[in-house]
Amino acid sequence: MNRLTEIWNYICAYVDQYVISTIMQIGWLDVVDILLLSVIFFFLYRFVRDRRAGKLLIGVAFVVILSLVGDALEMPAIRFVFSDFRQIGVMAILILFQPELRSALEKVGGTPLSGIRNITDGAKDLSALNADIDGICTAVSELSREKVGALIVIERSTKLGDYVKSGVAIDASISPYLIRNIFFNNAPLHDGAVIIRAGRICAAGCFLPLSTKEDIDKDLGTRHRAAIGMSEISDAIVIVVSEETGMISLSVDGNLQRNFNYNSLKQALNKMLVHQGLNDHGKKQRKEKRSAKKK
Repeated sequence: MNRLTEIWNYICAYVDQYVISTIMQIGWLDVVDILLLSVIFFFLYRFVRDRRAGKLLIGVAFVVILSLVGDALEMPAIRFVFSDFRQIGVMAILILFQPELRSALEKVGGTPLSGIRNITDGAKDLSALNADIDGICTAVSELSREKVGALIVIERSTKLGDYVKSGVAIDASISPYLIRNIFFNNAPLHDGAVIIRAGRICAAGCFLPLSTKEDIDKDLGTRHRAAIGMSEISDAIVIVVSEETGMISLSVDGNLQRNFNYNSLKQALNKMLVHQGLNDHGKKQRKEKRSAKKK
């Protein structure tokens, strides 16, 4: 009974010192601070929710809670086991979450003009951009009709130089005929991915990282896993054509959408590559005009 009374008194003192007294001292700046931190945690949760890091994060949280409980209830065994956890915890988290942290930082560091600079970094003519999208959609629809497997990556703000080096450099204009020849059955480069950069076919036969998600449909093959994996670690747009069914799929931000045809694929690419870029570009121009007027 005395032990329970001591625990209750400890909890009450802890709450009074660290909770009630803190709440009484909160100002408007503290509220802003808490809101900003909440936004950061929200986006962190969204980022790790569908990734392997989610399970790792749950494990880390369990260890932290167990360590705090051990301190609060003065459990010597738990306190001994986790005595050094807080000191090495940050380093352990950096090691465990290295792939996810790298992916997040790469996306945060992406340029805001993700639409204009994605597929046609050097193309300034909107008609050229539309022609490139049309060429990609034409090639993909023909490959789908003939049930020829294909994997096409459209680079945006995240540079994919490491994966370009894994393939064969081409540096050619986007052409439906060239794309079809690359993925033609038994062609030397048909098993790898084509990477499109700055409105040109940069490389072919490239190796992409496979997704480690456990909830991926078991019917999906290596191409689809590679498409999801690439879109998880970058902001690239990845198009997949199934060799078995000819189905066209699109992977963005780690999410795979299926059952595309020529029209729906072109509409999706226009939305991501043209409309978004024009909106961002228009916002930038309006901002520059307002700044010029103020001066």
